[in-house]
Amino acid sequence: MTVERREAGRLPDGRVVHEYTLSNAHGLAMTVLTLGGIVSTLNVPDAAGRLANVVLGFDNLDDYIHRNPSFGIIVGRYGNRIAGASFTLDGHTYALSRNDGPNCLHGGAEGFGHRLWQAEPDVPHAGEAAALRLRYTSPHGEMGFPGELQVSVRYALGADDNTWRIDYEATTDRATVVNLTHHSYFNLAGRGSALGHRLQLPASRYSEVDEHLIPQRHAPVAGTPFDFREPTVIEARIRQAHPQLLHARGYDHNWLLDGPCDADGLRLAARLHDPSSGRCMAILTSEPAVQFYAGNFLDGSLVGPGGRIYRQGDGVCLETQHNPDSPHHEASDDWPSTVLRPGDVWRSSTIHRFT
Repeated sequence: MTVERREAGRLPDGRVVHEYTLSNAHGLAMTVLTLGGIVSTLNVPDAAGRLANVVLGFDNLDDYIHRNPSFGIIVGRYGNRIAGASFTLDGHTYALSRNDGPNCLHGGAEGFGHRLWQAEPDVPHAGEAAALRLRYTSPHGEMGFPGELQVSVRYALGADDNTWRIDYEATTDRATVVNLTHHSYFNLAGRGSALGHRLQLPASRYSEVDEHLIPQRHAPVAGTPFDFREPTVIEARIRQAHPQLLHARGYDHNWLLDGPCDADGLRLAARLHDPSSGRCMAILTSEPAVQFYAGNFLDGSLVGPGGRIYRQGDGVCLETQHNPDSPHHEASDDWPSTVLRPGDVWRSSTIHRFT
């Protein structure tokens, strides 16, 4: 077990940002910033044991502060979009931060990915090599959301295999909505485009969106470019003239996961495979859905370590979640509630398994 800490820099107001490094005996190593809980690097061995960083990021704190398109962040209070940047709960309407056209995206302009978290190494559980716990208190009214929200996020690396587990917990002092997730951009090759990766999503339905990427209805994937029930190269159908692909400039949609959870409360959300390196990643989650975003808005304006320019499709996101815009839908099996009330605990878990 190793957990190391160093000072990564300071925010404009002088507060210190720390960087933690976690590693195991099998080559898996991650660096985490207390700014946003950002996973800035994730080194994973390939089929020949060679290590490469499989997440997009920057090599300096200034870019994370001023130019980060959600690379590696903890997303909150509400992952994805809430239409019209407002919602009504218990007869009260709350106006939210409007940072995505007319919508609130990823908790608003200063969501959890922009906040400084408290961090400390955590005692590893059985089967774990190293763990880090991050905490943040979101005050009532932050980005317009009601309730003081106490949030704990725990990252842990496996001792016996190359797994990265995330466990989320949240409590509130008044009714609110919560939808936490993580926003790493994955490229299992560690370079070039990720659109040649093969993706499998065990989901027979996805959420059709309007021109503002707000879900309107759930539709079958059969016969569409959104059918990833069998492993499929991402770029194989991404340029088809399907109206849903045109809305999002590619894939940026919510898939409803099929099948029940296992005895640990988890189910398969996605499998991603890079043929060039042999790296595979399976994602298991307690969440009912996953957002697949193919890095459509990376436009060459951002530069990563070694002068690498990030272009469209250079990284893909697989964000385990409840459905976007759930506060505007009556709770049901198809639209599970995201409401959290005092006395309850919001919990969620996601495992990334690398082979």
